[in-house]
Amino acid sequence: MKPLVSWVTSACVGFARACVVVAVVLPIPAVWAAAVALWMWWGGNPYSWIAPFVWACIGTLALSRPFCRMIRSLVAKWTGTVIPAGYREAAPVTQMSTGYWWNGFSYSRTSKDARREQRLRLWWSDPASWRDLRFTAIALITIGVIAAIPPAGAVAAVLAFSQPGSVRVGVVGVVGVLVAIATAPYAWRSVEPVAVPFLRPSPAMALAGRVEELTAQRADTTLAQAAEIRRIERDLHDGAQARLVMLGLSLATAEKLMETDPDQAKALMREARVGAATSLSELRELIHGINPPVLNDRGLVDAVRTLAMDSPLETGVSADGPLRLDPPIESALYFGTAELLTNAVKHAHATRARISIALDDTDTGVVIDVEDNGRGGADPRAGGGLAGLRRRLAVFDGTLEITSPAGGPTRARMMVPCASL
Repeated sequence: MKPLVSWVTSACVGFARACVVVAVVLPIPAVWAAAVALWMWWGGNPYSWIAPFVWACIGTLALSRPFCRMIRSLVAKWTGTVIPAGYREAAPVTQMSTGYWWNGFSYSRTSKDARREQRLRLWWSDPASWRDLRFTAIALITIGVIAAIPPAGAVAAVLAFSQPGSVRVGVVGVVGVLVAIATAPYAWRSVEPVAVPFLRPSPAMALAGRVEELTAQRADTTLAQAAEIRRIERDLHDGAQARLVMLGLSLATAEKLMETDPDQAKALMREARVGAATSLSELRELIHGINPPVLNDRGLVDAVRTLAMDSPLETGVSADGPLRLDPPIESALYFGTAELLTNAVKHAHATRARISIALDDTDTGVVIDVEDNGRGGADPRAGGGLAGLRRRLAVFDGTLEITSPAGGPTRARMMVPCASL
């Protein structure tokens, strides 16, 4: 009984999935059929084939990328196999001092024109676009034909049984039913073996994408280092340096007043001592901003707990245990957590937060979850702080996942592989 139920379930699910595949594939031959109909309607003119041909080409090019995205989505949903897209990412559009906008290819008068031209040029120069076009043609004669067998058998059976009175028609109906039932569990399974080798990025595309990613990361790191150096210089100039200059002037004045006005000299000495203590405190805070001592001495978990204690949020921290990672990774995760907490206070207006530090399922990476009860709506848009955090984690092959519906809560997950664990 159980094998029969299993077979019926598999047949029903398979038939439904085959129909979905046919529905996804169908718009492309529909464009071609419309082109043929247009050509037949304009028949007689020696140049009548040009417009239908152009229509078929434009329609196929426009449908190829959405079609491939839908196929990737179906494969991931039905089989769990994730096929990387490998599309080139658009660089941010920048306004120059002349007022024109630079999109990585040319200048435009407005940002809208710059983005439109950027999308067109990026699509045209992206090898993934031509890979999608090739797969579209292959899918029609492989995936489309195989997936159409069960629905075609069912349609043939319905048409045959709707015309009773002929033995031959009845035989066609029975054969249609048998074909639909026998092929339903298997017809949709051709999607994965065809899509995976043809849709995944080629080694050359993956290498080119990795080079572009590393180039962008290098540029981000250089800019971040330059900004950090400027911040340190500014803090030293406006804070500790100014106080130390005042301290020197106070000591010089106290030295001159030591014999003529000892009381005033003692007062200046006391002010100098307070100034020295303040300068020392500022220097410690500056050093803490560069690399917190607790992070070096006690590791990531204790540093995050200290950060949670200093946060204005009611923050709870849970961890699997003490984790000691490579210093650059610890620093990136620490300051990433600090930035997420700052965003929760500044933008989400949260009152509570929860931080979880744990190993991943394979014990080869660390996962930090930061959740707050704010108003949500966090958007890792290009040029924003979350996008910058994602790029900084990508240097270590790490990822940042944000879930932030309107109204909250906001959940952020940082994952970094760590060979030193």
